[in-house]
Amino acid sequence: MSMDKKLDGLIARHKELSDLISSPDKLKGGEFAKYSKEYSDLGPIVETALSLKAANAELEDVKLLLKDPDMKEMAESDKMQLEKLIPKLTADLQVALLPKDEADAKNAILEVRAGTGGDEAALFAAELFRMYQRFSELQGWKFEVLSLSENALGGYKDASASISGKNVFQKLKFESGVHRVQRVPTTETQGRVHTSAATVAVLPEAEEVDIQINENDLRIDVFRSSGPGGQSVNTTDSAVRIVHIPTGVTVQCQDEKSQHKNKAKALKILRSRIYDAEYQKREAERSAARKGQVGSGDRSERIRTYNFPQGRVTDHRINMTEYNIDLVMDGSGLVAFCDALMAEDQAEKLATLKD
Repeated sequence: MSMDKKLDGLIARHKELSDLISSPDKLKGGEFAKYSKEYSDLGPIVETALSLKAANAELEDVKLLLKDPDMKEMAESDKMQLEKLIPKLTADLQVALLPKDEADAKNAILEVRAGTGGDEAALFAAELFRMYQRFSELQGWKFEVLSLSENALGGYKDASASISGKNVFQKLKFESGVHRVQRVPTTETQGRVHTSAATVAVLPEAEEVDIQINENDLRIDVFRSSGPGGQSVNTTDSAVRIVHIPTGVTVQCQDEKSQHKNKAKALKILRSRIYDAEYQKREAERSAARKGQVGSGDRSERIRTYNFPQGRVTDHRINMTEYNIDLVMDGSGLVAFCDALMAEDQAEKLATLKD
């Protein structure tokens, strides 16, 4: 099928869907939601395709005007503008037509864990967690803390949060990996620069319809929660540990005083970890057929270095360095890295389609 025929088919389908959802009373069950999503997904493609068709048609008209001596000067100007616009619209359309990652529109579960470096790694993990919290606020997303495990200095041994909003996973999925920090720790008396690390995992948040968990496959333990230095210690067995026996995935939550709330949070994380394992398996199979990709997705991979003495942040996957570490740690400077990683991923996918 030619590209023109394919686009004509998509435009016709978009019109058909518009007619269908304009009469919701005639639809059955979940058809309205299904058709509305398809209509929304096709919208950017159709809008760009129509703009491209209009620009190509206008270019043909302009070429005819070039033969008229009185119109030639104006037509030349219009021709130059259209010859710049058409390649841009063509590129935009190619991106819009790329196969969509089914998880991109999902909310996400963020998990940050201290790695090598002891207390300094935990302090860095806490800073990363707050960086993502501020980034989420700037994006207009909802950031809900699910669990925190602090050390005596206020660092985080591990922390998790649920982030909800528009295209959360699409923007954050490339944050998974090892983040390395280079700086002089507050506990260092000799002024030497130390290297520490924290691991970030971004999981697509699974709904119950995505992952069905059999209660018989779960081992649920309840126990008394504890905090650093005797803080936040509950006098009831409200903490919950859930083990998914078939996969061995284990989740523990103790932040809430209610056992029911801790169980709900733990199940939310558990469901997302199981879904993510399947998602990573599918992505690995797809990636095997590609010549290149943005990182391997392996969470043992060092992806970014934060060098405080030099004020430098470097993403090793795309060789991108920015000297605005304060802005990055404040969340606003993270936008440039997220955008660059998404653009690189699109470029790799486009290159694969053309091969």
